[in-house]
Amino acid sequence: MSSGPLTRSACVTTLLLAWGEGDEGALEQLVPLVHRELRRLAQRAMAGERADHTLQPTALVNEVYLRLVDMKTVRWNDRAHFFALSARLMRRILVDLARSKQGQKRGGGAHTVCLNEEAIPSPEKSEDVVALDEALQRLAAIDPRRSQVVELRFFGGLGVEETAEVLNVSRHTVMRDWTLARTWLLRELRRTNPSH
Repeated sequence: MSSGPLTRSACVTTLLLAWGEGDEGALEQLVPLVHRELRRLAQRAMAGERADHTLQPTALVNEVYLRLVDMKTVRWNDRAHFFALSARLMRRILVDLARSKQGQKRGGGAHTVCLNEEAIPSPEKSEDVVALDEALQRLAAIDPRRSQVVELRFFGGLGVEETAEVLNVSRHTVMRDWTLARTWLLRELRRTNPSH
């Protein structure tokens, strides 16, 4: 690996630590460094959406920024910690949108989400996202790391190497966890909703 990415990674970590200490200027410097990566993660997280979905990666990234800025008490460890939390936020945003869409479909009771109305995914995909989120919560109760692997790879769009870095485990462990978690989730989704 060249010294460029290492320097960039170290710079991101330094800025995250400064931001965590209350340096607002660090956030202004951080945003351009992480924007491209967050947009790439958003595109990968949304790769499973239907071709006619209206949620754009830019809207997802913007919502992640809004939620990150509101997190005043986070003690950032490093770049990997930042992207792991960003993946979790992307999951929450996609699930919130899906639940909102389901509530609208049933005639109310949904809470407001910051993204535009046209940004909500199709109802069919919304049900899938909610079902997956519920299954992931059940998986997290019995195997938190495997749940994190799915969250990072599916919702965060991270590759095997990036996921291994975030979780501080080997590439082999990530691949094994990914395979076992996917098998468990497919079985669980079929058990709770036979149409999957």
